[in-house]
Amino acid sequence: MSRLLPSLFFTGLIIYMLIDCARTDESQVRTLPKWAWILIIIFAPTIGAIAYWIAGRPRNPGSRRPPKRRILPPDDDPDFLSKL
Repeated sequence: MSRLLPSLFFTGLIIYMLIDCARTDESQVRTLPKWAWILIIIFAPTIGAIAYWIAGRPRNPGSRRPPKRRILPPDDDPDFLSKL
């Protein structure tokens, strides 16, 4: 049982890092191109996943979503008012 836990942990880490790298926008991946990180994670699984976690992931993973744009009514929108 004690041998099974580390292997399950590293397998989960590898899968998570591979999915995280694949879903991250190309411009946010650090140090190497996205395709290179995916190849490193696949061909050197444990070391590649840990290296991506330390050196490749975006600094703020929560910033992947674009910020919500606030919709202004026409009378409050300075761009609209300047066109009048």
